[in-house]
Amino acid sequence: MEFQQLREQLCDVCHRMWQLGWVAANDGNVTVKIEDDLFMATPTGISKSFITPEMLVLVNSKGELVSGNPGYRPSSEIKMHMRCYQERDDVGAVVHAHPPTATGFAVAHIPLDSYSMVETVLTLGSVPIAPYGTPSTYEVPDSIAPFIREHDVVLLENHGALAVGADLITAYYRMETLELQAKISLTARLLGGEREISKDNIDRLIDIRKGFRLTGRHPGYKKYSG
Repeated sequence: MEFQQLREQLCDVCHRMWQLGWVAANDGNVTVKIEDDLFMATPTGISKSFITPEMLVLVNSKGELVSGNPGYRPSSEIKMHMRCYQERDDVGAVVHAHPPTATGFAVAHIPLDSYSMVETVLTLGSVPIAPYGTPSTYEVPDSIAPFIREHDVVLLENHGALAVGADLITAYYRMETLELQAKISLTARLLGGEREISKDNIDRLIDIRKGFRLTGRHPGYKKYSG
């Protein structure tokens, strides 16, 4: 994808995040890997509804500003994004948002770890909760590191959610699937509780996943192997 197309795609994802109610005010941030030591990032202090291509900044692998128009700089949460890229060489984009229902589970300290919906078994597997970390500090990247190694989506305790992908659209789709899963899970609990898919059928779904050549890590391989 050409550089300008990628900038426009990143802005489109930001606008969709805001329209879906995943972020408010200046919440959330998105990054995309350009090359080994160069990343495109949303600027701090700007609503995702207002983001335009010229507002985006470039940072290095330390999260330091490389280039950007005057007045724009990366979010202090850039440390969390950079840790994802450090831990996973297959990650090409990171999306951080506060989707309300999924974040409700993070606030309630309830992981989304049931294997109860076909689509999420295929695409996400279980979604753990990383321990609380103070935003903008290294507590957050340190808390997510053990989880992001084996999971493509992680809830952030009392904070929000994080999704990674081989590319920006994949990371965005995973966040979208997470929020849908959270809504369905909440509804199922109101109706008496979730009912997990049988192990045999989970194994069949994971085999189908292999055939689809889906990228990323999938905890189901470990949870149900052997």
